Amino acid sequence: MKIRPERLNVGDTVGLVALSSPIRLEALGDKLALLDELGLKYKIGQTIQSYNGYLAGSDEERLEDFHQMIRDPEVKAVFLVRGGYGISRIIDKISYPLIEDHPKIIWGFSDGTTLHTQVNEYSNLVTFHGPMLSSPTGELDELSKKMFQQLFMPMEIQYGENISPLRTIVPGAVRGEITGGNLNRLVSTLGTKFEVDVRNKVVLLEDMGESLEQIDNMMNQLRLSRKLELAAGFMIGDFNMLGSSGEEEVLNVIGGYLKPLNKPTIAGFKIGHCEPNIAVPLGVDVILNADEKYVRVLPGVE
Repeated sequence: MKIRPERLNVGDTVGLVALSSPIRLEALGDKLALLDELGLKYKIGQTIQSYNGYLAGSDEERLEDFHQMIRDPEVKAVFLVRGGYGISRIIDKISYPLIEDHPKIIWGFSDGTTLHTQVNEYSNLVTFHGPMLSSPTGELDELSKKMFQQLFMPMEIQYGENISPLRTIVPGAVRGEITGGNLNRLVSTLGTKFEVDVRNKVVLLEDMGESLEQIDNMMNQLRLSRKLELAAGFMIGDFNMLGSSGEEEVLNVIGGYLKPLNKPTIAGFKIGHCEPNIAVPLGVDVILNADEKYVRVLPGVE
C-alpha cells in the first residue's frame, strides 16, 4: 500500500509551482482566490515569475523550485498551477527519496501525469489528479471546487451516473490500484526508464486537442508495448471533442483496442480537460463495476 499524505487543515500553507509551461502573472489572481475560499495560505514558487520560451524557467530552476517546496516544513501540499509541457525534461533529475521522506499532497493534471506516475512508483506516494486552481475560462465550477475537500478529510470518491452519463465499453468488475491520466504523457514514457507501470492496475485515460489518428496511434503504441493487455481495467475520461459525434468516434477507436482484451471498461467520466473536472487520487485502490456503471475510489489522505 502506498503512503497517503497527511490531510490539510484550515490555515495550512500550500506551495504553488509551475513545472511546465509559464503562467501569466495577471492570471494568478483567480487561482489565489480559491485558496482563500479554502482557508489556505500559500507560497508562490520562483518559476511562476520566470519565462524561458515555452517553459516556466530553466530545467534547473523548475527542479529546484519543486525540491524547495518539498523540503519546506511549512508547506503541506504542492499544487501545479498550469500544465502544458516541461515536466518530462526533469523527471530523471527529481529526488524521489526526498519526496518519500517528506510525503506531501501533490495536486494537478495534464502534463502533471508525468509527475504522478513517477512519484507513485519511485516515491511510493499517493498523488492527486485534479484541476488546476482555475479553469481556462476563469473560475472553476462548483463541483470541481468541491473536489478539493478530499484533501481535508479521508473521503471515498463514488462516481456514478448521478455525476455524468457513463457507458459500459467492456462489462465486468475489478478492483485494483488506479494509475494513468493524460494519454499523450503516458505514451511519451514508453521505451524509457520511466515507462508507466500498469500491471494489474485500473488505467485512467484522458486527453485534449488530439486528432482521431493521433489517438489511434497512441492506443496502438500502448498495445504494441503490451500495456493494454497487462492492465486490469480502464476508466475513459474526457477527450474534449466538440459535439457528440466526435465523442462517439473517439470511443469507437478506443473501444476497438480494449474490447478484445475483455478488461472491465467504463467511459464518460468527467475527468480531464473538461468542466466539471472530477479529482481522484492516484495510487489507491478503486472498485470499477462496468455492469452497474460506477467507480469507488478509496481515500487519498490520512
